[in-house]
Amino acid sequence: MIILGIETSCDETAASLVSEEKKILSNVVSSQFKDHKPFGGVVPEIAARAHLDHIDFIVKKAFEEAQLTLDDIDGIAVAGGPGLIGGVIVGVMMAKGLALAKNLPFIPVNHLEAHALTLRLTNDISFPYLLLLISGGHCQFLIVEEVGTYIYLGGTLDDALGECLDKTARLLGYSSPGGPFLERLALKGNPEAFVFPRPLKGQEGCNFSFSGLKTAARKVIMENKGTTPSFQEDFSASFQEAIGEILKDRCQNAIEMALERKPDISTLAVSGGVAANRYFYECLTFCARNYEMTAVSPPLHLCTDNGAMIAWAGIERLKKNYVGSLSFAPRPRWPLEDLKLGKGD
Repeated sequence: MIILGIETSCDETAASLVSEEKKILSNVVSSQFKDHKPFGGVVPEIAARAHLDHIDFIVKKAFEEAQLTLDDIDGIAVAGGPGLIGGVIVGVMMAKGLALAKNLPFIPVNHLEAHALTLRLTNDISFPYLLLLISGGHCQFLIVEEVGTYIYLGGTLDDALGECLDKTARLLGYSSPGGPFLERLALKGNPEAFVFPRPLKGQEGCNFSFSGLKTAARKVIMENKGTTPSFQEDFSASFQEAIGEILKDRCQNAIEMALERKPDISTLAVSGGVAANRYFYECLTFCARNYEMTAVSPPLHLCTDNGAMIAWAGIERLKKNYVGSLSFAPRPRWPLEDLKLGKGD
């Protein structure tokens, strides 16, 4: 089985062909970084227009790199939400057109589910497992019971971690995504140079809150004018250290909550764009080891949005005959816990 996956939910236009044997036959990604850089963040209308301009070329290139044609594939999967609705519409319309033209299964995929299942493409893990999904728009712990079945344990009460990193980096003069800039700066800094709050640390549950940390970071930057390299390095190291402690504390509670519900869980999966931060991943790995669990994350190039994760989620869904209808409506919001199984999703 070979599936085409199309991703257009934010600011990457991506297409990939993936086989049931976990072989990524092609994985083409067109970044809109330069388009949005002057604005300090993603502009929805610019993103939608860029997807429209590039989608044909990206899909064609994915087939060329895989040396395949539409006649060689078994279905078309597409990110149907959540995301910026203009971009989601572009991808969904493209997928519907191809599916209709070739009478192929149309598989709308929840973007968050694709992140949740990517670990099964890149690692040999079985259900159930505990997932921490951390990205620019999401930050939540879930138990992944099965394809299409998720138990929400906790999430952010305000800002997502990725958003906190992006906005803080912007105050230092860096563009989005800000996480990689802060991570590089932190390597040379002193993590004890500044003291930042650790919201919700020591409290019950596994919810997050990053708005207070973001405000504190802004105050430190304004007080120090945030210009010298040494300040930025020490600031980033201290800021990252605070987030690492928050992640370890929240992760410990999440693991205990997950084990109460599913004692056979042995894997902590970390997915989403922020999972590319190696410091944060090491903090979570340390926490998992304390419970004799294994922590896994996708390779760096599959942490951020890509078509391969959409294609793999499509394979997982098609194997269970969870296909969609051509009447499917793109969704700007689509919580994982609301995911339904079967035709019409």
